[in-house]
Amino acid sequence: MRGFLFYAAVALLFPGMAQGAGPEGVVEKLDSAVVMTSRAGKSTPVTYTMISREELENVNPMNSLPMALSLQPSVVAVNEGGTGLGYSKMTVRGSKGSQINVTLNGITLNDAESQEVFWVNMPALSGILSSVQLQRGLGTSASGPGAFGASINMSTASVGQHPYASLDMGYGSYGTFTSTVSTGTGMTDKGVYFDFAYSKGMTDGYIRNAFADIQSAFAVLGWMNEKNSLRLTWLYGDQRTGITWHGIDLEQYRIDRRYNPAGEYYDQYGNVRYYDNDTDNYTQNHLQLNYTREFQKNMIWTTTLNWTKGDGFFENYKAGDSLRDYNFSLDSDRKGDFIVQEAMDNHYIVLNSDLRYSSDNLSVTAGLNLSRYDGDHIGKVLWSDILGDEYDYSSHGWYFNNGLKQELNLFARAEYSPLEWMTAYADLQYRGIILDMKGPEDDQISLDYSTHWNFINPRAGLSFDLSSGHKAYLSAALAHREPGRSDIKEVIKSKMSIRPEKMLDIEFGYAYSSESLTVSANVYLMEYWDMLLETGRLSNVGYTIKENVPRSWRRGLELAAAWNPLTWLRADANLSLSTNQIEDYTEYVQHVDTYDNWAGTGRVTAYNYGRTTMLMSSSVVSMVRLSVSPWKGIASNSLKSTTLAIDGKYVGKQYLDNTMSDDRAVPQYFVSNLSLSHEFETGHGSVGISCHINNLFNNMYYADGWCYKNIVEEDGSFCYGVGIYPQAPLNYMVKLSYRF
Repeated sequence: MRGFLFYAAVALLFPGMAQGAGPEGVVEKLDSAVVMTSRAGKSTPVTYTMISREELENVNPMNSLPMALSLQPSVVAVNEGGTGLGYSKMTVRGSKGSQINVTLNGITLNDAESQEVFWVNMPALSGILSSVQLQRGLGTSASGPGAFGASINMSTASVGQHPYASLDMGYGSYGTFTSTVSTGTGMTDKGVYFDFAYSKGMTDGYIRNAFADIQSAFAVLGWMNEKNSLRLTWLYGDQRTGITWHGIDLEQYRIDRRYNPAGEYYDQYGNVRYYDNDTDNYTQNHLQLNYTREFQKNMIWTTTLNWTKGDGFFENYKAGDSLRDYNFSLDSDRKGDFIVQEAMDNHYIVLNSDLRYSSDNLSVTAGLNLSRYDGDHIGKVLWSDILGDEYDYSSHGWYFNNGLKQELNLFARAEYSPLEWMTAYADLQYRGIILDMKGPEDDQISLDYSTHWNFINPRAGLSFDLSSGHKAYLSAALAHREPGRSDIKEVIKSKMSIRPEKMLDIEFGYAYSSESLTVSANVYLMEYWDMLLETGRLSNVGYTIKENVPRSWRRGLELAAAWNPLTWLRADANLSLSTNQIEDYTEYVQHVDTYDNWAGTGRVTAYNYGRTTMLMSSSVVSMVRLSVSPWKGIASNSLKSTTLAIDGKYVGKQYLDNTMSDDRAVPQYFVSNLSLSHEFETGHGSVGISCHINNLFNNMYYADGWCYKNIVEEDGSFCYGVGIYPQAPLNYMVKLSYRF
């Protein structure tokens, strides 16, 4: 891989990334209390990294937040369309998105049903955040679905001291254009402040139909005095993107890596056509009202009320389906082409309240979180060539079902320092969850289901503040996680049982920090019982079913460092080595009739593989970054801001299923990026320009995928299917900024 040997040599010297500093020039006392509940402090024995506002502002403007965090330890980020804009996702230590707890100002953003965060619904977050704390492992107690590998705690809570305004515009490859405008009053004499930002992003995408048209807005109106803070926050996201989640098979990848089958059909003459509106559309509004009160010098109470409204749909052209598939009773076996919509309409209401006491050697926080998620799932048929244009499709109901999920979360956390150099940590959380589902799914099978769970999640640890910048910590945490909606609905259909997951996370680490050097190392043992994993078993209607794997684990070593030997030179790097295994894995392979008829026969054959590696879990993930500001220490003009940065990310091989087959795997890849930035000072502010070159060495690689496996009874052979997501070759982005 071009460029890898150079970066590998540097990575051996500097295996880490430093923790980011906090934003400058902001009022943090009361306003930041809203996010402190879910965050680790400097003495909390939790593995985490801080990413500052400055770091977030300097990322490629094309990047969504997962792509902006891609250089952090143990993080692997990928974009379905091949660039940084549109549908993006990330894993941390191999843990996927539904296992990562994400909060904004202390309120969880994970969808209550799927437990996922769909980052495309909240574009341009990196432009409005004051900081991000990325916790790896179970971390601290947080509201919402349990963190089963990581948590991302984001904050918009920082009040500027002075009025400001800024404009950022970017243009790049594949017709990409981004713009952000923001302004704020700063803190006025009356304690009132107002901030507003609006962002717009558009791209054609790398693969066909990977276009994105996304926008977001952010507004804050607040008031603060010495003892009180009142804050109203509105966050808006709206996206229209082309469907890219199908991926492409390896044969097509070798012919045309920009191909995308979404919306493909044949006209009456046998010509290939594409439906123009094969799209995903979603709008989300978040409204948060926070009140914070300092009763005395060492006691703060904060309460937040949140309402999130989400609605949207994806639209597909379906070729060769029957009327029966869409709940039509007339002539139901006839097959033809259909245009359908599958929509969501949901409300999420949260009350979050906590009280924190702190003294010289003791800090205690207790709180509660109440939430209610009410989500409708609606299927509509817009058109069929069988029924024609004259049919009244609005009178026909394909499907409608509802999910109602309610949760009570109670926690208490304490940090006590009996000695000046030692801090003891204890954290106890209770989660009570009630789930009710009702109504038919798209195949008309009823999803009527009611259940509840009660979880107790304890955490404890010790941290040691040793002399001369040396620190060490150790911790143990136990957590439980309920199944997601997709897991439950397939269990309903297959009439199988399903159990919540359980994990014990043991972490111990060491860090050293001086003026020019920061190094850290930590070992983690994430031990799972009843983890939900894809095993290959399909339901009688062809759905992939997850099953509880009795025993599995993720165990690893994470190294991190940052070196600043000269004023103008900085090196950051990290290296993660891990083993991610299932103790005793059994794969279930479904039988189909023939190569031409994929109807399931109902037969399933089991194959035991013994100990195997989990799917999409690389054993090696590393990064190195060099930043050079050649005139920083000697220039008195704008040249001191000129910075050239180059980074490289290496991700080892990832298997697409749990059988460790090299034929169904994402090969190892290395990708490098280069950026050059400069800022001019003017009499009325500053003008900045930056250029970002992505995939500098033009590597042709893919970074994610899926697969299936069947037995064809016609001849007894195996039939495989693989879908992968090609990433863009060398491309660029230029950004122009103005701030005053």
